[in-house]
Amino acid sequence: MAALAALVDGFMARRVKRGPSSVPKGAVVRVGRVPERAAWFQGRPAGAELSRAARAGRTAVLTQVLSGMGGVGKTQLAAEFARRLERGREVDVLVWVTASSRDAIVARYADAARSVGAAVAGDGDDEAAASRFVSWLERTSKRWLVVLDNLDSPGDAADWWPPNSRNGRTVVTTRRRDPVLHTDGRFLVDVDVFSPDNAVDYLDGAIGASGDQDDDLAALAADLGCLPLALAQAAAFIRDRGIDPAGYRARLADRRKRLIELVPPDDALPDGHRATVAVTWSLSIDVADSHPPAGLARHVLNLAAVLDPNGIPEAVFTADAAVAHLADRSGRQVTADDVRDALRNLHRLSLVTHDTATGTVRVHALVQRVTRDTLDPVHLAALARAAADALLAVWPEIDRDHDTTQTLRSNSTALRTASGDALLQPDAHPLLFHSPRSLGNTGQVAAAATAFEELLADSVRVLGPDHPDTLTTRSNVASWRGRAGDAVGAAAAFEGSLADTVRVLGPDHPDTLTTRNNLAYWRGEAGDVAGAAAAFEELLADRLRVLGPDHPDTLTTRNNLAYWRGEAGDAVGAAAAFEELLADSVRVLGPDHPDTLRARSNVASWRGEAGDAVGAAAAFEELLADTVRVLGPDHPDTLRARSNVAYWRGEAGDAVGAAAAFERLLADRLRVLGPDHPDTLTTRNNVAYWRGEAGDAVGAAAASEELLADSVRVLGPDHPDTLTTRSNVASWRGRAGDAVGAVTAFEELLADTVRVLGPDHPDTLTTRNNLAYWRGEAGDAVGAAAAFEELLADRLRVLGPDHPDTLTTRNNLAHWQRQTST
Repeated sequence: MAALAALVDGFMARRVKRGPSSVPKGAVVRVGRVPERAAWFQGRPAGAELSRAARAGRTAVLTQVLSGMGGVGKTQLAAEFARRLERGREVDVLVWVTASSRDAIVARYADAARSVGAAVAGDGDDEAAASRFVSWLERTSKRWLVVLDNLDSPGDAADWWPPNSRNGRTVVTTRRRDPVLHTDGRFLVDVDVFSPDNAVDYLDGAIGASGDQDDDLAALAADLGCLPLALAQAAAFIRDRGIDPAGYRARLADRRKRLIELVPPDDALPDGHRATVAVTWSLSIDVADSHPPAGLARHVLNLAAVLDPNGIPEAVFTADAAVAHLADRSGRQVTADDVRDALRNLHRLSLVTHDTATGTVRVHALVQRVTRDTLDPVHLAALARAAADALLAVWPEIDRDHDTTQTLRSNSTALRTASGDALLQPDAHPLLFHSPRSLGNTGQVAAAATAFEELLADSVRVLGPDHPDTLTTRSNVASWRGRAGDAVGAAAAFEGSLADTVRVLGPDHPDTLTTRNNLAYWRGEAGDVAGAAAAFEELLADRLRVLGPDHPDTLTTRNNLAYWRGEAGDAVGAAAAFEELLADSVRVLGPDHPDTLRARSNVASWRGEAGDAVGAAAAFEELLADTVRVLGPDHPDTLRARSNVAYWRGEAGDAVGAAAAFERLLADRLRVLGPDHPDTLTTRNNVAYWRGEAGDAVGAAAASEELLADSVRVLGPDHPDTLTTRSNVASWRGRAGDAVGAVTAFEELLADTVRVLGPDHPDTLTTRNNLAYWRGEAGDAVGAAAAFEELLADRLRVLGPDHPDTLTTRNNLAHWQRQTST
């Protein structure tokens, strides 16, 4: 028994001695192969984060988890960090584990145990050896680094996390973002794509581009989303095919080419890559799709693939139209919660970024491209229409929030680009009209006109010139051209459109009648107020015949006829016509219908124009109360009613009250509509005007000059509203004491008004009136009288002898003629 005891004691002593002896002093024990440094390696913020952690000392557990989508270069960053520690002699044992499975982790840990003497070489029990290695890490005084590379299933490491040891560091690379990866002392480091500068530097080295290709390199980097894996494979493709960056970009932009066709073959991938960009993500998609609710994540990613990579509202994914499409594609019942869970699955695998705090989903553009490459045309078309329906469903009725509206417009643009002509077949989807209208309704009128011109070209190409949607698009082009300041061009465009609409749809089709309505309106805006009134009178007769007296379009035509009758000089007749229309609107539509409220607004306005400012103010105050009740305090019609209350309050004699009311309105229009909306600019104009009328001419001039700069920036120098603001600047300059400066400004303005609007436009005639007035105020009574005499002749010819402006000109002529005789 004693001999046996001695044998056991000797065996135990030999095992204790063997462990340390297998780690030679001064040498680094390497277990596993650290990947070679990639060519043209770029330093990254995440690499700096690892270095900072390494310099922090050993007072804390240093477990860094490098998390990011496939292809961002996590493995290269971990390898560079390992080499840095080795070069700096800061590590004694370096274990690199390709952590693709639990078995792979156990096998590598077992190898490490045998290398450091924690297990006997040749011992076939890997599980036991791996356990002894974990124990060795905990008690050793050696400095160690364990890298778990590509740990894409955190559960595989559940029992194999390196221990909390002051002598050790752990680095994990993974596509996952599960909470377990940043708990228990683990620190998550988000690894993003290259910065634009890094990406260009990489391409410059990898391609060997000439100096004059810098712009092409920057553009190519942007096209590839600065994704390191994509940049490397694109550069290899460019070198192999002997093309330049511009040539590669042209191929990349060709939607007929799949991304797999734009990378090297599997046996020619650079930097030891084992898979192409497309294949790199396929496993992650499969894993995300396998998590509950199984079979849904892939279809949610398909939806994300046709929208804006920079930010998709979560509400788009959970809209009824999107949920119905996802249910149809997955063949299962789907709820909004299921969709959110699928988004989290995609987020967990770094295929998307789902920011629950902001309700936003982001996805890399190349993930989108690879995903779209898997869709057949029929599926893509159905997906595009579902996405368009969802965008319309979440679009607010009023574009109050600039950021929200811009996000929705960006998604609409991305959808249009990603889906080709799918939204134009068999008919144009309503989103194609809604998005550019949103541009115009938030103040970007010129951009809206351009967007509709682009849509028109596509409609003609896909649907043909005579398709009803093409004709509707032509109508929108013309309208927004007018709203952008070209009323003459709008009228001309509607004339051409009317001929084709009559030919295609017939003279009595509702769209034909609407085109006639628009032509008449823009004819009036272009200066032919009498022609507009006459055209609306003819249109009313046809609408009565075709639609009947109570049809909403007939009531709208009566509204327009009354308005242009007033603009032609008959304010009393306009007020009477609007009162009759109001009675019928109440009867047909009800007292709270928006069109009825607008009819009340017109009655009040023309009552004021006919001379009853006090009555107009009172009527608008009553209307405002009902508008707030029916539409809410922030509806554009409510804000418009407040503007009218303030205006007529001023016209009734309370200039100070009007200025204060417009200042309050300005604050709300800035909040609701934003600083560049035309209604906001108009409100600023009114604030300045009534400030001047209240006695502060200098302040009014300064405010008008500030407004002018913004009007030029937003609307352009030739927009009628910009010209009106220039007129106000000149007038207030004169009223502030600089009559000569006012004359000079009006002379310059007149030349531009004639050029833009024509010599007979009412605004041109008004500018001549103002120039003549300030010429007299500057001391030239004779010149003023002569100018008013010439103006009178033209106003008689254009407006007739009874128009209020003609009568005003007669009065002004008499005044300055008297001044010349004194």
